[in-house]
Amino acid sequence: MVKAWRIPSFGIDKLELATLPDPKPQRGEVLVRMHAVSWNYRDLMVTVGKYNPKMKLPRIPCSDGAGEVVAVGEGVTRVEVGDRVAGIFMQNWIDGEPNAAKVRGALGGDIDGMLAEFVVLREEGVVRFPPHLSYEEAATLPCAGVTAWNAITGAGGAGGVTIGDTVVIQGTGGVSIFALQFAKMLGARVLGTSSSYEKLERAKKLGLEAGVNYREQPEWDQWVIEQTEGRGADLIVEVGGAGTLTRSLRAVRIGGAVAQIGVLSQSQEPMQIPLLLHRQVHLRGIYVGSRTHFEKMSRVIHQQKLKPVVDEVFSFGDAPAALHRMDSGSHFSKLVTSVMH
Repeated sequence: MVKAWRIPSFGIDKLELATLPDPKPQRGEVLVRMHAVSWNYRDLMVTVGKYNPKMKLPRIPCSDGAGEVVAVGEGVTRVEVGDRVAGIFMQNWIDGEPNAAKVRGALGGDIDGMLAEFVVLREEGVVRFPPHLSYEEAATLPCAGVTAWNAITGAGGAGGVTIGDTVVIQGTGGVSIFALQFAKMLGARVLGTSSSYEKLERAKKLGLEAGVNYREQPEWDQWVIEQTEGRGADLIVEVGGAGTLTRSLRAVRIGGAVAQIGVLSQSQEPMQIPLLLHRQVHLRGIYVGSRTHFEKMSRVIHQQKLKPVVDEVFSFGDAPAALHRMDSGSHFSKLVTSVMH
């Protein structure tokens, strides 16, 4: 028997630690002994019922985790016992452009996720991660890492960041900090917003050139324009949602790009279509990425020896505490749960 956290009904404090039958890999599947799971804002929304109120319950949450392959089913050739792997966010999106079929099968949403001692996945749905990473660090890659990689490199078709570009990150959550690291790796200048001076100082140690506290300076778009001598940023990594999109459209240069990722805030203000048109902005929605994106990102992380930033590691038995910490908004980059055996 194995232990797994499940959502029997919506709410952080409704999470239950269940005992389930031992999972066994079938043909084309692998059994992964989980070592670490990381948390995304999506996992919070799934747990409280705001992501998909009609989601079939009970559901094991969390899209992101890393572990060791301990058994393989018949016909498996991509990985072998002993490999250290992470699952891909969307188990059906292996390569190419997304479509309706590929974006189904997201872990911790459409299907059971990774917050368990053992998980069975199809061999196509796992990726070996760089050897210099711990399980806790590797667990941060599938959603936040791939999403940021997609935004910064233009992996889905839009032009990527190049040397000398100016990139703006919003806040200091997992996607934003990965975006900072990837943008610096590519030679870009990175500006950032946060409600915390302490977090901005931590980000500066990772390469953030300048930051602004949006609570004290809500017109941060004007600050970006000033920082870029009137030109505007080449790319805004937009995680705020409707509440920040208008300012992002004002802060980006004519012909620049906004990578729309998050839905953290809402707004009663209608979308400013004239801004989008007159500034000829490339507005691109990003929903994580494919296994191919993940594999390319992993190769670069390996080459550059980049280390993901983990803020706090929680014990497996205290999974709700990680969600409460995320709900408070006090974290910096990634929160991780260790799956001890």
